[in-house]
Amino acid sequence: MKTFSPHAGDIERKWYLIDASGRVAGRLAARVAHILRGKEKPIYSPHLDTGDHVVIINVKDVLWTGRKQEKKIYYRHTGYPGGLKQVKLKTLLEKKPEKTLMLAIKGMLPHNKLGRAMLKKVRIYASSEHPHQAQKLVNGDW
Repeated sequence: MKTFSPHAGDIERKWYLIDASGRVAGRLAARVAHILRGKEKPIYSPHLDTGDHVVIINVKDVLWTGRKQEKKIYYRHTGYPGGLKQVKLKTLLEKKPEKTLMLAIKGMLPHNKLGRAMLKKVRIYASSEHPHQAQKLVNGDW
C-alpha cells in the first residue's frame, strides 16, 4: 500500500468567520493556527499548506488574562545600533488591536516559508465590518 500525499488539486479550502468578542486571546490564536495549518482535515500533511482561510472580527473586544496588558512587552529591532524598540500590550491594543492577535497567531505557526504562507490566509478586523461577504463564510465557532 502506498502512502497518500495530497496534491494541489486535492485541497479544498473553506472560509471561516470567527467572532473574537469575549474570547481569550491565546485560546483563540491556538484555534486559528490549527485551522490555518489544516490539522482537522483527513488529508493533513505537515509539509504542505492544506489549511483554510480565516476571517476574524471584533478583535477590539478580545480578552487578555492576568496582568498581560500592563506587563507584556513586544520587542523589535530596526537593524541600526541602539535600535531596539519596545511597546506594551496596552498601547498596542489602543493603536492596532489587530496586530496583537496577528503576532499571537504567527508565534503558533511554523517559523519558515510555509508558516508565512499560512499567515497570509488570515484576515483580522477590529470591528464587525469586513469585505468578505462573497466568500460564503462558514461559522468558525467551536
